[in-house]
Amino acid sequence: MSQVETSAPKERGEPRDKSQLTVGRRTTFLGALFRNELLTTFRRWRTLALLGVLAAVPILVGTAVKIETDDGSSAGPAGGGGPAFISQISNNGLFLVFTALAATLPFFLPMAVGVIAGDAIAGESSAGTLRYLLVAPAGRTRLLLTKYATTLTFCLVATLVVAISALTVGAFLFPLGDLMTISGTSISFTEGLGRALLIALVVAASLMGVAALGLFVSTVTSSGIAAMATTVGLLITVQILDQIPQLSALQPYFFSHYWLSFADLMREPVYWDDLVKNLGIQALYAAVFGSAAWARFTTKDITA
Repeated sequence: MSQVETSAPKERGEPRDKSQLTVGRRTTFLGALFRNELLTTFRRWRTLALLGVLAAVPILVGTAVKIETDDGSSAGPAGGGGPAFISQISNNGLFLVFTALAATLPFFLPMAVGVIAGDAIAGESSAGTLRYLLVAPAGRTRLLLTKYATTLTFCLVATLVVAISALTVGAFLFPLGDLMTISGTSISFTEGLGRALLIALVVAASLMGVAALGLFVSTVTSSGIAAMATTVGLLITVQILDQIPQLSALQPYFFSHYWLSFADLMREPVYWDDLVKNLGIQALYAAVFGSAAWARFTTKDITA
């Protein structure tokens, strides 16, 4: 007598084992966790205030240049590099984008990123919500990656806020059109706009090191305010050390040393050496302090 198969055949599309279903659930949860972190971060009044301050910088710079050049005089120093873009604003409003990014990158942008990164873990710990975020299937590693991804998203959004505000103010107060590169060649407004977008992306990428440093500090303490203050303090300290001539041998390894290299994107042809060094330094800091944050966070006692 033949045996009767009692188990029902698998339906088409059904996972062959539970591991596929588990991976799918974890991926869905990770996406939901990231979306929730983004909404939580960008709904906070502190975040909105930081973005508001960043958006106000191009308005102040543009207004000051407009007042100064109403009599036909030029604004700022003549020449090419970094902040000296200010001398070209009255001729082409697109240069306000480059000037605003050069003005905010040394302090305002990294300070804002340091506040967000420093509060990422320590803020949850001080609020007593960290243990609830670590309920399975979140896990510490996935939570840390989500926090870092959220901070990097803020880096991009903050940079674009500055760039868009500067472009809007520049178009309103000054003429637009073909523009002159640092090398003395002329490029079209469309190409200049493309380079402005590329510069904004490079500036956002230049903040990866600060984001990783802030995240590491955030895992060391349980006080959000202490983590933010420490991160901003380290940022100021590194900026000061980068200006001391006696430390010239160490300065190329500071995360802020090549920040203004984005000006090389306005050369014809583009000078890539310092840009590549800058991105390499940022990747190194992200790897080192990201690993340190992971090592600290995965062994941290969150019940204390």
